[in-house]
Amino acid sequence: MVPAHGGRVAEPVYRPVLASRRGELEALCHLDGATAPLLAPVFDVSTVDPSIPDALARLPAGLVPAVDVTALPDGPEGDLHRWGVPLVPVAGLADSDHRLVAHGLAARAYGGRMVVRLRAGRDRCGPDAATDAVERIWRLTRLVPEQCELLVDLGDVCCAADVRQAEPRVRRLTDWARRHAWRTVTVAAGGLPPTLSRLPTDEPVRLERWDWLLWRRLADLDVGYGDYGVGCAVPGADSAGDRLPTVRYTTDDAWWVYRWSRRGGRGDDRVTDLCRTLVAAPHWPVDGAAFSWGDHEIVRRARRVVGAGHSTNWAAWSTSHHLAHVLRALAVPTWEDRPGPWRNERGRAARSHRGGESRRAG
Repeated sequence: MVPAHGGRVAEPVYRPVLASRRGELEALCHLDGATAPLLAPVFDVSTVDPSIPDALARLPAGLVPAVDVTALPDGPEGDLHRWGVPLVPVAGLADSDHRLVAHGLAARAYGGRMVVRLRAGRDRCGPDAATDAVERIWRLTRLVPEQCELLVDLGDVCCAADVRQAEPRVRRLTDWARRHAWRTVTVAAGGLPPTLSRLPTDEPVRLERWDWLLWRRLADLDVGYGDYGVGCAVPGADSAGDRLPTVRYTTDDAWWVYRWSRRGGRGDDRVTDLCRTLVAAPHWPVDGAAFSWGDHEIVRRARRVVGAGHSTNWAAWSTSHHLAHVLRALAVPTWEDRPGPWRNERGRAARSHRGGESRRAG
C-alpha cells in the first residue's frame, strides 16, 4: 500500500461514499491496521438508526469516517456531536443554520476537520454563488478552509456520454476550488446501475467502471479519488437487485456481476457454484484468498467450509474486495514527493490562486 512518509501516519488516499448498512460496515471492520488509515469513508445516513454510532465505534483504529446526515431532519438525531464517537461531519451547501452550527461543534470535538460535499447535479450555481455558500458554511461552523475537505460528488456516471459531460464540469469546479485553501479536493462518482435484476443470471456479466475511467481522464488535476463502492449513486436505488445470490467483483476497468439462480438447487448449492465459478475465472487475483478478507470468504464458500450466507454477507465480500482493489490501484509515491496542480515544485502547499494545502488533493 502507500507507506507513511518519514515515519508519519499514512494519509488517506481513497474516499468511498458508502451506505451505512451492515455489509459495508462489516467489510471495513476487517481492514488491518496498515490499511485502515488509507481510507476515509463517507457514510450516507438516511434513516434514524440508534445502532449506527455503535457500529462506527467498532471500526478499526486509524479509520475515522465522515458522516452525512443531510437526509435526516434537523434535530438531536442529526446532531453529530451527540453521537459520542470519532467522526468527521459532512456539510452540504444547502444545510440549515442549525445543522451547520452543530457540524461545527462536532468538528471541533473530534479533531477539527469537516467535509464539504458539493453535489454537482443538485448544487447548480455559478462560482460566485458557490463561494458565498462555502463562506456561509465556514462562518457558521467556525472553521477555516484549511480544516475542510472538498468532496465534488458527481453522482451517477453510467455511460460514455456521462463521462464526456462530467469531465468539463469537474475541470470548471476545480478551477473554482483553487480560489480557496482546501485541505483536500476529491472527486467521487458511481457507475453501477440502479438495479441488477435485468442482468442475465448464471453467468458473469461485465460492466464498465465509468467512474474509474473518468478519474483517470482527470489525472492531470491531481484530485483525490472517491466512488460509491459496489453500490449505486442514485438515491434510493438498491443495486443488490432481486436478492438472488450476487457478488459484484471489481477488476481494473470493470465490475463482473455474478447473479446465480440455478433453478432446482438449494441456496447453499447456488452460492457454492457461484464462488467456484468466480475462483476459476481469469480475473481472480493471483494472490487469491490473500487479496482481501472478502476473497478469503469467497474461497471458503467455494470449498463448502461454511454456509452460503445472505445478502449482507455477499455485499460485505464484494465491498471488501473492492476496497482492497482500489487501494492497490492507487498505490503511488507519497504525496509530498509529487508535484502537481495542488502542490508547488518543492511539495509544499500551493497558496493564493492555486488553492490550499492538499495532501495530494485526496
